[in-house]
Amino acid sequence: MPQILFRPGRLAAILFAFAVAAFAVAPLASLIRIALAGDAELWPHLVAYVLPPSLADTLVLLAGVGAIACVAGAGTAFAVTAYRFPGRDALVWLLPLPLAIPTYIIAYVYADMLDALGPVQGALRALTGRHQPADYWFLNLRSLGGAIFVMGFVLYPYVYLAARAMFQTQSAMLIQAARIFGATPFKSARYVALPLARPAIAAGLALAMLETLNDIGASEYLGVRTLTLSIFTTWLNRGSLPGAAQIACLMLLIVAALVMLERYGRGARGFAAPDHSFPAEPLVLRGKPAWIAALVCSVPVLLGFVIPFAYLAREAIARGLLAGFEPALLRHTFNTVALAGSATIATLALGFGIVEAWRATKDRLIASAVVVASLGYAMPGTVLALGLLSPLVAIDDLLNALARGLFGTSVGLLVAGSGAALVIAYVARFLAIPIGFAQAGFARIPSDLDSVARVLGASPRTVARAIHLPLLRQAIWGAALLVFVDCLKELPATLLLRPLNVETLSTYIYQFATRGNFEEGSLAALIVVLVGILPVIRMVRHADTAIYPKDEPAPA
Repeated sequence: MPQILFRPGRLAAILFAFAVAAFAVAPLASLIRIALAGDAELWPHLVAYVLPPSLADTLVLLAGVGAIACVAGAGTAFAVTAYRFPGRDALVWLLPLPLAIPTYIIAYVYADMLDALGPVQGALRALTGRHQPADYWFLNLRSLGGAIFVMGFVLYPYVYLAARAMFQTQSAMLIQAARIFGATPFKSARYVALPLARPAIAAGLALAMLETLNDIGASEYLGVRTLTLSIFTTWLNRGSLPGAAQIACLMLLIVAALVMLERYGRGARGFAAPDHSFPAEPLVLRGKPAWIAALVCSVPVLLGFVIPFAYLAREAIARGLLAGFEPALLRHTFNTVALAGSATIATLALGFGIVEAWRATKDRLIASAVVVASLGYAMPGTVLALGLLSPLVAIDDLLNALARGLFGTSVGLLVAGSGAALVIAYVARFLAIPIGFAQAGFARIPSDLDSVARVLGASPRTVARAIHLPLLRQAIWGAALLVFVDCLKELPATLLLRPLNVETLSTYIYQFATRGNFEEGSLAALIVVLVGILPVIRMVRHADTAIYPKDEPAPA
């Protein structure tokens, strides 16, 4: 039976869980309050002139990005798991690397490369003898189609990682049974492997589409009027905070629909592998099929990582950005890493702490608080920043009132005007990640270990330190890496909540892009990518280690 805390410990666990849940849900409550307090005459204007084009572009963008992410992610995941072909071992590690590059950097790179004055069209005119862009047709990347292309090939790794983890754990007995009954490899994939992986594919697809909703840099640069961009412009350019909150509430309906899509994708089904199951041995492809598989799986890597990375490196060298290194860039890098690191530590403490509280008490109230605390990841950064504004100002007002009462002077904006606001935003947005990792990690720890330890006189704190912490090391590392990478890439919340005269790498790059000379920020973009690559590679290694223990190495 699960070990139950004594009443004082249970009360402390419940209070802690409720505090974490209140911290996560406060931005949503504030957002709704701001929206309801807005001018009633503003909503008809938004409905007539702002929402129709923004909603239409957002829905088409979500559908297009979802289609590319699903095909590229699930297709490549199945190929590298089920087959062996030239370059397959390298592709297993290369396919997730687009996660290290923010969508806005990819948008800046491809817009610069494919512009009328860019290298691609310049080479095309030199080869064909055409002298003017008007003399030929060329893809206009600054369009809705261009945004779909860019985001789709950056966000497909969410589907790839989730689907590959599921494919790796599928039992060979099921695939072999299908082959015995005459199923071709294509039919085995269609009727056995893919249906079993549908929950993972749906979860990865929902994450990719949530990240699409969160984007602001790529959609603004490519001229796509999404709801996120409408929130940004309504708040800052038109000076209407209530109007922005009303649009944000509409966006939350789309977020709820995406969450329901993920739940529907999982359905009420459960799939159990046969006893003594083992992963299917990959089939060896030879000849033409092998090279076709290698080529097809290489396309997402080339478009999502290799070409943008090579272009950034070329621009940084060609423009002398390495030789003329700007000292301020070191400060921006330090700001970025410090903020991301602080947010990662706080997020891990709250996420694993609230799941540890539930593990120790098995209390339904804490279970509900865990669900509420996970809602932040579903809120785009712009929406979260908008909802956090009032709570942060309220905290500062309280601190100033205390300071005036104790010392007779105000202390200013200690929270809303400092990096603490960004750390709070990052923690609220990404708290769901360590909660998910903690739940998966605790599921692998038998509750009998807790009971035995308590029978031997161990306190709950000792159980957590001596038993749970060592066994959760892999889950903690995985969550830390993913949170850190996401904090590095976060642009909307950073733009809206950063203190005055404080730049991160993402806002530094954004400023160059808005001035039309993104190339001057290519070194900063390269630093973002390089800092993000190692955590992504470590995540892939963590996933393989979780599936194949050290005494049972993953197949080559």
